[in-house]
Amino acid sequence: MTNATKVTSPVIEDRNAWRWGFTPQAENWNGRLAMIGFSAAALIELFTGQGFLHFWGIL
Repeated sequence: MTNATKVTSPVIEDRNAWRWGFTPQAENWNGRLAMIGFSAAALIELFTGQGFLHFWGIL
């Protein structure tokens, strides 16, 4: 008799899946959306010459 070991491949999670809670997928999306928001605020300030809050009439 031979002892054969069964090799299984690890389960690979989709890093781009939309998951709720403190998961790596949620943190990836949080970072992506934060970068988009920061870029939008910087572009508004660059092109209008006003701060983000002044542009929206908050200040």
